[in-house]
Amino acid sequence: MKIALAHSPDADDIFMYYAIKFGWVDTKDYEFDNIALDIERLNQDTLKGIYDVSAISFALYPRIRDDYALLRTAVSFGNGYGPKLIKRKDKRLKRNFRVALSGKYTTNALLFRLAYPEARVEYMNFLDIEKAVVDAEVDAGVLIHESILNFDERLEVEREIWDIWLELAKKELPLPLGGMAIRRSIPLNRAIEIEQILIDGVEVANNHKEKLCKELESKKLVRISDKMLQKYLDMYASDDSIILNDKQIEALNRLYQIGYENNFYDIPLNVEDYLIPAEYMDTRNM
Repeated sequence: MKIALAHSPDADDIFMYYAIKFGWVDTKDYEFDNIALDIERLNQDTLKGIYDVSAISFALYPRIRDDYALLRTAVSFGNGYGPKLIKRKDKRLKRNFRVALSGKYTTNALLFRLAYPEARVEYMNFLDIEKAVVDAEVDAGVLIHESILNFDERLEVEREIWDIWLELAKKELPLPLGGMAIRRSIPLNRAIEIEQILIDGVEVANNHKEKLCKELESKKLVRISDKMLQKYLDMYASDDSIILNDKQIEALNRLYQIGYENNFYDIPLNVEDYLIPAEYMDTRNM
């Protein structure tokens, strides 16, 4: 059975998927056709129902809940860190400053817009944001993915999205960034099997991190390498990425409550109602 699986080309998504791609995981009778695209492109494509399984920004999920279920695995959260609002060191931001964001449906965009409702937003590929700020095409920008680790010395951090999250959440919870969703039209027993394969892939990747990193670097599949790659993966592709835990579920529910209270969503989601009911397989096999 062929499954179109889409993910972003950033290091944590590549890391969490490529144990499957390299054949280190039993994929049963499934053939995964992987597509690597910018996260906002994935958000937009998932709104159109293009892929069977796709990485998404968590902020998108309430808009696709009728067509996609959330997966418990391959999740990325910040914990004391996350995207960064940066500006030139010689720049003072006005209330209506121009800012570059990585996409309308990204989680960082949702949190930014709540914190800076008067800012004039321009959306662009995240790889172009740093240069746009340096060249003064915009006054500021929010860096994501590997960009947060190393940026131009003429820039400085104006504010951490993590700090915005804490203010909005009113409680110290991990910062929800991205996860994966699976098409509801896939038969439930198949969806459960696919989720388990992906769980196994993330677990194997974490258990063989050094070996997998060397493979990814040698094949030039990641944009960063060496110590910076290890640092980034420790942040966004760790044991906490294997299966959603209770704190992460609480954080997602808080994100969706905040979005609902500010008219971004039509209902406040309870995440557990939108996960694949994995207990079905136990009942089915009794």
